[in-house]
Amino acid sequence: MAVYSKKIGIIGGGISGVAAAKQLSEHEPVVFEATDSLGGVWKHSSYRSTKLQTPRCDYEFSDFPWEQRDNSSFPYSGEILDYLYSYAEHFDVLKFVKFNSKVVEIRFVGDRESKSDEYGSPLPGKPVWEVGVQTNKSQNIQWYAFEFLVICTGKYGDIPVIPKFPQNKGPQVFQGQVLHTLDYCKLNQQESTQLLKDKKVVIFGYKKSAIDLAVECAEANQGPQGKPCTMVVRTLHWTVPHYSVWGLPFYMFYSTRASQFLHERPNQGFLRSLLCHLMSPMRRAASKIIESYLTWKLPLEKYGLKPDHPFEEDYASCQMAILPENFFSEADKGNIHFKRASKWWFWEGGVEFDDGTKLDADVVVLATGFDGKKKLKTIIPEPFLSLLEFPSGMMPLYRGTINPLIPNMAFVGYIESVSNLHTAEIRCKWLSRLVDNQFKLPSVEKMLEQTTKEMEIMKKTTRFFKRSCISTFSINHSDEICEEMGWSSLRKNNWVAEAFSPYNSQDYEEEK
Repeated sequence: MAVYSKKIGIIGGGISGVAAAKQLSEHEPVVFEATDSLGGVWKHSSYRSTKLQTPRCDYEFSDFPWEQRDNSSFPYSGEILDYLYSYAEHFDVLKFVKFNSKVVEIRFVGDRESKSDEYGSPLPGKPVWEVGVQTNKSQNIQWYAFEFLVICTGKYGDIPVIPKFPQNKGPQVFQGQVLHTLDYCKLNQQESTQLLKDKKVVIFGYKKSAIDLAVECAEANQGPQGKPCTMVVRTLHWTVPHYSVWGLPFYMFYSTRASQFLHERPNQGFLRSLLCHLMSPMRRAASKIIESYLTWKLPLEKYGLKPDHPFEEDYASCQMAILPENFFSEADKGNIHFKRASKWWFWEGGVEFDDGTKLDADVVVLATGFDGKKKLKTIIPEPFLSLLEFPSGMMPLYRGTINPLIPNMAFVGYIESVSNLHTAEIRCKWLSRLVDNQFKLPSVEKMLEQTTKEMEIMKKTTRFFKRSCISTFSINHSDEICEEMGWSSLRKNNWVAEAFSPYNSQDYEEEK
């Protein structure tokens, strides 16, 4: 039996959890954070050198702008943590947070106080979730009861994805050190430098964490004793040095209403679909313009790093990575090498590839990602867990927030866009109004139909559709959320700005 009862429970104290706590603050929610700090991946799964993937002004809460709103800079992870804490303190969110409180189990029990009608039949009560929490690594579990649960544990961090290896060819045969980027993030500056300095380092991966780590490795190996690190690349993705293309701001290509008009979106109707098809050459041209700039600006062909797929597919799947300024300059100095390979395994002196070549190594770092679904599997009970599984790997969530078959539970932070902070915040605004019964949801059938349509568009837009990414129709997605809340979907002052200015969090301030 739960010893503590509240209306709202929130699991996770990252960006999404803090946004949910602020928007639901009238209900005095309880936020369970497993660690001693807010921040999520920005605290526990980022390097000191990690920078935000979007410019500063595209990553801010609608009611709390950055003090320094320089949109040409990308803040470091430490700056983002400072900003998040300033936001939490400004809106008095910290009082809701229970730190060092790890959720180990969730149970659905229904309403313990349901009443009977005049004939003695039970009346339906409010759904109740019980949450089992271990505090300060204690083995004792304290139980809490909530009418509504918001899951904000996120898709990244906590549980690493470790590749599977043939028998007797795994890390156990390697005489050097093997670690995941999650382990690397836990090292202090002295420990990380000592790990990389004058060592033959092999990094597996070519996404943001792998790229940032390669630069840190190169910087630790300056001088005559330094050794180059090698990035082993299986799947190529487009990388971007900054948010300018041939002198044009990047947002013109994808983040305005006019630019997103070229892309498919849910519920667009026959004429809109036909127009989108007829204008597809313009969409491909925009992608080609960006590809031509990146090929000219970066030595992608020199190092065999030019992808075969269009840039648009990486953008549509939220796979685009921002390069550190000195990434290719370190490669030009010989401090970063590249190796293309689809299969590999360990031998005692390093790693071996399916083409028969071997690579000596002292340290192997796996930048192979995280298993967000496994985090959910550890706490969410059946049959609800199976409702979150989908063959494509995407979570079927209406408005990227709720599964209509799971009562009184929401998920924030499981759908991505160019600015995940904005994506989380506007859904939390929608969620707070849903909890307060300010609007009614469509039927379960219509919600499932909407979710299916969105996933079908993601699949058609990109071959990398195993993550829920709405970047090519994010404005339309926000339009529908606004309309459901009773807000106007047009957020600008005039039609020119409406068509050609970028949309960001500031456009979605609370309506008075």
